[in-house]
Amino acid sequence: MPVGPPDRPAPRSADGATLAAVFVMVLMLAPARLVFRGLPFSLTPADAAGLFAALWWFCAHLTTTLAAAKGPNPVRTALFAYTAAMLATYGYATAAYLPPDELDMADHSIVLVVATVGVGLLACDGIRGRERLDFVLRCLVVAGAAVGVIAALQFVLAFDLTKYLTFPGFRFTSELPAIFERNTLRRVAGTTGHPIELGVVCAMIIPIALHYAFGARDRGEPSLRWWLCAALIGAGLMFSVSRSAVLGMAVVSAVLVTGWPARRRMWAAVGGVGFLAVMKVAVPGLLSVFLGLFTSLSSDSSIQYRTHDYAVAAAEIGNHPWIGRGLGTWYAPKHLIFDNQYILSLVETGVIGLVTFAGIFLTGIWAALRVRRLSSDPAVRDLGLTLAACLVVPLVGAATFDLRSFATVTGLSFLIIGAAGSLLRTTRREPARAPLPPEEVNPAAGGAAPPRSPLPDHAH
Repeated sequence: MPVGPPDRPAPRSADGATLAAVFVMVLMLAPARLVFRGLPFSLTPADAAGLFAALWWFCAHLTTTLAAAKGPNPVRTALFAYTAAMLATYGYATAAYLPPDELDMADHSIVLVVATVGVGLLACDGIRGRERLDFVLRCLVVAGAAVGVIAALQFVLAFDLTKYLTFPGFRFTSELPAIFERNTLRRVAGTTGHPIELGVVCAMIIPIALHYAFGARDRGEPSLRWWLCAALIGAGLMFSVSRSAVLGMAVVSAVLVTGWPARRRMWAAVGGVGFLAVMKVAVPGLLSVFLGLFTSLSSDSSIQYRTHDYAVAAAEIGNHPWIGRGLGTWYAPKHLIFDNQYILSLVETGVIGLVTFAGIFLTGIWAALRVRRLSSDPAVRDLGLTLAACLVVPLVGAATFDLRSFATVTGLSFLIIGAAGSLLRTTRREPARAPLPPEEVNPAAGGAAPPRSPLPDHAH
């Protein structure tokens, strides 16, 4: 009797997670300086993908066939509040006279708000179940490793691969280059818009790479691939030669060590020391430059530049304290640059805009930490801690640069905020479990909760 070919699982139809994965690849691999030709304002491929995500989400909530989650979700509520605040400041600014250049910037900014919020909503309502969320986050780790390779080529060989990552119908903007100089060393941007952005983006992705690397054995899969990805992302962070990157890794470490078991903390410390030793041998002088960034703060011209414009900011905030002067209307070179997103948000969107901006990050962190309390699955609990650590990076980093002016870190932030909402929804739908024993609630005590698989996608 002839033996037929082995049965193969039926192919999965595209869903919200598929769109989110496409967005991740476009966001991370398309150069941030690449924009569409022929448009009245700059629009990157990732911006276009975000606008499509917003359209998908809107259509999905008019039907029952596109598998978008419905029902209350705190992350979605926070995104709605943020959108309402941005529309309010846009309406306030455009209701009166605005110079044509500022009006154009306001129009551009509100389009970008729709795109970034669309990404958050797509992730929150379109990613259904742990399996699909893992798929998106793994794509993010692989894309981050690819960015690390591009950054390494820029740093070691002064070869900018991003110059060749263009397509018909696109053009490069005349913004900053991808390779800079700092203290006789190159500092690079990878595919992002600036080395600071590269460092912050890598600091946000490293926790996810470590989550899959440490959990590979429990899943019965090889871990080397994830350790390699983590190393490449870490190299990209180092090659950014950025204080914000170091600050990001510091807050990530502070969050992760509070929830990691003692054994994992030990291995992470050993791995971190080994990585720094390799970097010291491979790139002599790099660690000394990083050390100098923090030992010479009092004489650093960049620090002095960041603080000299506080008086100007205070005067502008006093003119429009609650709703701001208008989203996108304060821009360089017409106005001074505030290397602090919180100050810039106060100037442009007022107290209401600042509160909703910080609120979306705080809500995402709360949702991720809430997952740790609700779930008894060690993998789910660790993923919740991981997403919380990722979101602390932009929340703190926004005080060191104008975060919302950079497309890659902004898009990544909204994606992870939405991912936290998706994970919280999935965890809430899991069957109720008995309370965990104290040694399982506190992993540092050495306990480990029994493994438990999430519900299949169709149950969500």
